[in-house]
Amino acid sequence: MSAADQAGETAGLRIRPSVRALVVDELDRVLLMRFALGDRAIWATPGGGVEPGEDASAALRRELDEELGLAVVDLGPRVWTRLLVTPLLDGAWDGQREDFWLIRTRAFAPAPRLGWDGLRAEGVHEVRWWTPDELAAATDVTFAPRRLPALLSRLLADGPPDEPLDTGE
Repeated sequence: MSAADQAGETAGLRIRPSVRALVVDELDRVLLMRFALGDRAIWATPGGGVEPGEDASAALRRELDEELGLAVVDLGPRVWTRLLVTPLLDGAWDGQREDFWLIRTRAFAPAPRLGWDGLRAEGVHEVRWWTPDELAAATDVTFAPRRLPALLSRLLADGPPDEPLDTGE
């Protein structure tokens, strides 16, 4: 999508800049968080909003530390982007523009700096590693982005794209 198309798509909307991480371990497992949103659950990558005056890399490092207790020195490549237009944070935002980075790490047990109560206050109720086979077999699960299993499989097989891929919904 061109910059002009993106601008037209978001004209008049309050779009929050957001960062996300595909945290992948040495066994190609990805770390996902289960968000409970009313009567539905969505498994998504860790991350969150970019604060005023904060750049994307600082925001991603902060989010990974807060949500997982993961201190990241070197960010991997920016691999995906997604525009999500839906009311967020009690209507404070009309949506968010998400940029995804690939973070390769050794497996670890998440120890969020926010604490588990802090994560639950943000709607996160579970954090777990998923194997590629578990992702492919999870037909009754909603992922964000929706095509996350196929997109991650392609990323792991082909490596990072030259330009970030628009994931769609």
